[in-house]
Amino acid sequence: MRAQLYTAPTIEPITMSELRDHLRLDSDTLAGSPVTYTSIAAGGHGVHELMTLDVAPGGAGWAAGDTITGQTSAKTCVVVQVLTSTTYYVRSRSGTYTLGEVLSNGTVTADQGAAYPTFSGGYYLIGTSVDVSGKSAIVSLDADTVPVGGTVDAKIQDSSDGTTWTDFTGGAFTQVTSLNDNAVQEKSYTGAKKYIRVAAYVAAASALGADCEFSASVVLDEDLYDLIVDGRTYVEAVTRRALLTQTWDYYLHEWPDGNCITLPFGNLQSVSSVSWKDSDGTETTLTVTTDYLAETNGNQCGRVVLPFSVSWPSGELYPVNPIKVRFVCGWLSAAAVPRNIKRAVKLAAEDAYYHGDRSEILRPAIDSLLSSYRLWEEF
Repeated sequence: MRAQLYTAPTIEPITMSELRDHLRLDSDTLAGSPVTYTSIAAGGHGVHELMTLDVAPGGAGWAAGDTITGQTSAKTCVVVQVLTSTTYYVRSRSGTYTLGEVLSNGTVTADQGAAYPTFSGGYYLIGTSVDVSGKSAIVSLDADTVPVGGTVDAKIQDSSDGTTWTDFTGGAFTQVTSLNDNAVQEKSYTGAKKYIRVAAYVAAASALGADCEFSASVVLDEDLYDLIVDGRTYVEAVTRRALLTQTWDYYLHEWPDGNCITLPFGNLQSVSSVSWKDSDGTETTLTVTTDYLAETNGNQCGRVVLPFSVSWPSGELYPVNPIKVRFVCGWLSAAAVPRNIKRAVKLAAEDAYYHGDRSEILRPAIDSLLSSYRLWEEF
């Protein structure tokens, strides 16, 4: 009999914040060798605004990088991002456009009504997103020169899918002006979403086109996450359990003599499929309720059970892993994992953090915490 992991857990029993607290690391301290990713590139960043039209440009429309010139005012701005055919993020506006004038990118024009175009300020300088899943992240705002009258507001935003973004609570940096520029601010991202980015609001009261010099970066450290994974896998080995939702393939060389197949790892959630191969390698998938039943059995080992008066399939079996049971097991959420198991994961992570220097102290404590959770059934 052999078990092979099919889908690993997507969450862990403890968070990086919990582990940092356990290891007594400062919230803004990274544990290992960091890697830096740029969200907003270093350099001069002018005012970014939302430009709204009432009449969309014709033809192929406008694109990012186009310079939009007012035919009457001769004022210009540069398109940063096209939101819709009538809304655009723009930068470097040289002055006030004339309402109702014709706008052009040099090829395609848009003749505006009497109240357009309009411009509004906001967090429209959008940084590149960074995948922070499974990593400890610190976000850095590095301000150089901000001209008198200019301001830089920046904040962390996060997203689960890279499309829908929300402000991360506590992720706003202190506003940068000429009085506190040439300084670095750092914030630890402690959220649980896959992506983060920095969004900035650049304003310059004295000169619309004045640039503010700054950058924003995300510093990642995988060490803390690796410690948690190492701690979980050690606890899983000791308890013979799968702690959180994961999918396994369980292979048997022959059908059991009895009426059930005992599945490993406890906390059976569901049986996805039961299949077998004959001597020619032809695979047949059994039908649940007709050919077998799934017995979840709480936090103990689950089973695949024959219904009344049903037998296991007959026929010569394939010589290599002929019978496969795919099943999902583990607790559904980190909150459901017993407290002592979580404590053991923290201690195992601590043991790894100190490179085994305290193993003679921690391992017995870990084993003691886990003694009542070990699965003793044969599978």
